[in-house]
Amino acid sequence: MATRSLTRVLSMRERVEDTLSAHRNELVCLLSKYVDQGKGILQPHQLWAEFERVISEEERKKLSEGLFGEVLRSTQEAIVLPPWVALAVRPRPGVWEYVRVNVHELIVEQLSIPEYLTFKEELVGGSQDNYLLELDFEPFNASFPRPNRSSSIGNGVQFLNRHLSSRMFHDRDSMQPLVDFLRAHSYKGSTMMLNDRVHTLRGLQTALAKAEEHLTKIPPDTPYSEFEHKFQELGLERGWGDNAEHVKEMIHLLLDILQAPDPSILEKFLGKIPMVFNVVILSPHGYFGQANVLGLPDTGGQVTRLIPDAVGNTCNQRLERISGTQYTSILRVPFRSDKGILRQWISRFDVWPYLETFTEDAANEITAEMHGTPDLIIGNYSDGNLVATLLAHKLGVTQCNIAHALEKTKYPDSDIYWKNFDEKYHFSCQFTADLIAMNHADFIITSTYQEIAGSKDTVGQYESHTAFTLPGLYRVVHGIDVFDPKFNIVSPGADMAIYFPCMLNDRSKPIIFSMARLDRVKNMTGLVEWFGKNKRLRELVNLVVVAGYHDVKKSSDREEIDEIEKMHSLIEKYNLNGQFRWIVAQKNRVRNGELYRYIADTRGAFVQPAFYEAFGLTVVEAMTCGLPTFATCNGGPAEIIVHGTSGFHIDPYQGDKSADLMADFFERCKADPQHWDAISKGGLQRIYECYTWKIYSERLMTLAGVYGFWKYVSKLERRETRRYLEMFYILKYRDLAKTVPLSG
Repeated sequence: MATRSLTRVLSMRERVEDTLSAHRNELVCLLSKYVDQGKGILQPHQLWAEFERVISEEERKKLSEGLFGEVLRSTQEAIVLPPWVALAVRPRPGVWEYVRVNVHELIVEQLSIPEYLTFKEELVGGSQDNYLLELDFEPFNASFPRPNRSSSIGNGVQFLNRHLSSRMFHDRDSMQPLVDFLRAHSYKGSTMMLNDRVHTLRGLQTALAKAEEHLTKIPPDTPYSEFEHKFQELGLERGWGDNAEHVKEMIHLLLDILQAPDPSILEKFLGKIPMVFNVVILSPHGYFGQANVLGLPDTGGQVTRLIPDAVGNTCNQRLERISGTQYTSILRVPFRSDKGILRQWISRFDVWPYLETFTEDAANEITAEMHGTPDLIIGNYSDGNLVATLLAHKLGVTQCNIAHALEKTKYPDSDIYWKNFDEKYHFSCQFTADLIAMNHADFIITSTYQEIAGSKDTVGQYESHTAFTLPGLYRVVHGIDVFDPKFNIVSPGADMAIYFPCMLNDRSKPIIFSMARLDRVKNMTGLVEWFGKNKRLRELVNLVVVAGYHDVKKSSDREEIDEIEKMHSLIEKYNLNGQFRWIVAQKNRVRNGELYRYIADTRGAFVQPAFYEAFGLTVVEAMTCGLPTFATCNGGPAEIIVHGTSGFHIDPYQGDKSADLMADFFERCKADPQHWDAISKGGLQRIYECYTWKIYSERLMTLAGVYGFWKYVSKLERRETRRYLEMFYILKYRDLAKTVPLSG
């Protein structure tokens, strides 16, 4: 019988050393070419391009299939400081190693995170301070439960539920905390689940058995009020449900838990307990209203900024009831400073000096409107998440963060070269705010896995905050851990009342259509250039884009002005008149829904060409209207779309290939019209299965309930982390915010 032996996994340093020994000449030649490019940062595509150019085809195959191929495929960046080349290697999402090679002496060194960051800082002259502030959140979380498989990232509540359930339900006595929670749970002083008649697990089981027996004798639709008195005598209060059927379902779930504990049943039970009554959703910057704000810069939020000088919309109105709802309003609080109230819109990059005062004012307004404190605070984007942090800290409330888009990944190398960006974008404030908020939050909602931890080949938005440096300011050794169970994937959807399929029989020449903000990252001008250069595509379809303004004088956004000028030059360069229509940004959501359906009537397609898209709501909207969709492979759309089945992935950095893929699609549809129908139906099926607001809202409420429960029974307060964050905010963020000029 053969014996099996355990083998040790080689470190990155050992893999590079072994490859150097076996392929010395080839690797010295390759590394020398990297060094010849001089001091700087090399991205993965640059590393591979040089590899394919320098190494012969025969040797390239050997190296690609060996240890060095694994290292090079996993390398996310290389720092070149002759004669050294340092590699940031990511063998799998969330896991990093660092090595450097001296090309002249062929010395290979394993680097710690601080050593790698210090080495990287030499690109900008190095740190002049031997005692630069280093942020390290790892010691605070060392004993906190977390998964270790990359595939588990984003399933935080399921992991936490399983882990803590195994500890809590190992015997009958360990279930007492559940009884205590149900006894303690109340709303505005009224007990919701168990009153003083139930104290123990045995007493709870007895009460449930009697309640179940009573429910079998009455019709399922009997209102709770008709048996409320009976249940109070048993020790049960009105939080169990609004009628006999719903109460019986809750009781059965709890009896199942007490008989045979199961994490999934516990999650379902906790999700049905009424725990969240008042919710505050924060998005301070930009315009937010129910009409005439789409297309304006930075729209979002439910507690948001009041803009006194807003014209043509309700953003100058303090309180606005949301139509179609009974208990939901938009509350607007103005930005103010020593200069008084800020009356006009300002960019999201310039809001930082206003947020602390905004938080204090918002806290007063919220508690006055709600006649108390909220049960859940949800932050949106970097500024909203910082305000959510300050509010949750002040009010002692559960905090949820939704980033939407973390700017750090949208602007490559904006950390190491932060001083080059800071006058325009103030990233030093934003990255500091992001670190504070993401570490303070009780749980974080993302739209996709990629938002957290990227893919096999790309780094996630949150993952990019694991370790980085702002030279001269501070060094982040352990910023955020993407394995933290606070991360949960809950994908949003489209409004089915506005976005729905509806096809006409009379169809003309197909149209490819795109709609987005007119900024660099959205890459609308890139799409226009792809179209302009591809003769085959221009013969098959017309192009329509909805974005920004035509006239630079109407825009106050710096990036938009550059893109407007570029768009005009592309129209002239490629003589696009007659094949291209540029429509200014539309503010009416209902009309936008009709736009998608009109494009579908022409048997056209939607294109989302962004360099990076955190989620891709327009992708969901287009697919919900039955429109075949081509979308960026960088970010959320890569998960929304199943390539070739419910749409297509395109690489924004390879415009010619993307245009050819679209041309191939329309040529096939011309020969076989059923192909268009198949992709359209595939997109709709994908939406109905995964991307609706009903799924989203139900999941969000379940998460809030589950985290609230475990926070109570396991004391998951992270108090040490929050004290650390408080110090970081006071000593670092406040001074950074003061460097941002006040507007007006």
